[in-house]
Amino acid sequence: MRLNHRAFRRAAVLGFSLAFGPGRLQAQTTPIAQATLGEPNPVTPEVSTDELKRILAHSAPVLDVRSAQEYAIAHIPGSRNFYEKEVEQITAAYSDLGTPLVFYCNGPYCGKSKRLSEELVKRGYTGIRRYQLGLPVWRALGNTVQTDLAGLRYIMAGDRTAVYVDARAKGAFARGTLPRAVNIRKGEAEAANEDGRLPHKDKGTRVIVFGESGADARVVAEEIARKAYWNSSYFGGSYRDLAGLAAR
Repeated sequence: MRLNHRAFRRAAVLGFSLAFGPGRLQAQTTPIAQATLGEPNPVTPEVSTDELKRILAHSAPVLDVRSAQEYAIAHIPGSRNFYEKEVEQITAAYSDLGTPLVFYCNGPYCGKSKRLSEELVKRGYTGIRRYQLGLPVWRALGNTVQTDLAGLRYIMAGDRTAVYVDARAKGAFARGTLPRAVNIRKGEAEAANEDGRLPHKDKGTRVIVFGESGADARVVAEEIARKAYWNSSYFGGSYRDLAGLAAR
């Protein structure tokens, strides 16, 4: 039997719905920034990337529950670090059982935020949520992350392929900067991706941006992240904080 075009479309939609179910069909139409992992029967609810951004914009508590070293190397800006096993420290810092808290860790296969959230639910907390997509998906969606001084020192000591981006003015860059640094200012990410200042043949290379201030560095880091450098970050302090690391 031959189907006309309209009948074929109806049959295709029906077949797709039966094969994947209404939940999966909905997932196909959800913008990725509004999606969650969609775990079955979660003890605590998830938040999407867009929801997390709104939470951070209102300065609500978002806790990175990975190790202190991981946090220092790269974390979502505005988050605070408590390791998953520091339960007593968390309950001391947030003693109100109704406090809205969001946990994240190393992505869909990381169990830290889930284990910690379930432990706090057992203790009576009612406002616990998770960004279960975690740091990897945050970065994959073109969002930048922050590096602290301890993390920058760790990277400089062990990663010989890292690229350091000085976002300051050309004159300041010429007077002194970090070893192996390149000068990329606001609005130059596109050109830097083409002219070799950024490693466009290996976009997994670690790229760390620093500037006169953390805010200045973040602007450039966000531009670089949107050029698909998913392993990029920015130093949250000022260039003055890097005095002992600078090359002359």
